[in-house]
Amino acid sequence: MSFPQVLLVLVLSSLAMAIPSAPGMVGTYHFAVKYVMVDLLGYTTVGGVPVSELISKERLDEIIKRTQDGGAEIVSLLKTGSAYYAPSACVAEMVDSIILDQHRILPCAAYLTGEYGINDLYVGVPVKIGSSGIEDIIQIDLSNEEQTMLNASADAVQELIDVMSKQ
Repeated sequence: MSFPQVLLVLVLSSLAMAIPSAPGMVGTYHFAVKYVMVDLLGYTTVGGVPVSELISKERLDEIIKRTQDGGAEIVSLLKTGSAYYAPSACVAEMVDSIILDQHRILPCAAYLTGEYGINDLYVGVPVKIGSSGIEDIIQIDLSNEEQTMLNASADAVQELIDVMSKQ
């Protein structure tokens, strides 16, 4: 499962909602690079209702922590050959959106040219994907804390580029 899917499952479980009823009902968005994951709870909804109105802050904090640790949890349970699950689930979603021209909004690495105040860097952000690939970078309003975390994510990408360019 991808990070948004893990968040989705944990949110629906907390609300005692059936997972099959989720498509089209729940939107989850986050940015993730290195050890920085920005969950955008203001944009996470169930039936159009923000999850912050449905679930206590304490429970949401637990869900975020579990979402952030989800990859490590899968690896610890399956031991070997499990690190590909989340990336492959994300690739499958992207391929569906491209082949079926679904114009879905998904979190993907996109080349930013000023969006979110970031230039000349690939960073994970919400994008609209259709038959021509990335059709649009979706700019959403971020809180100061979310923008700070996104900047930390971008800094981590730049740090990796700097290290690789010295090789």
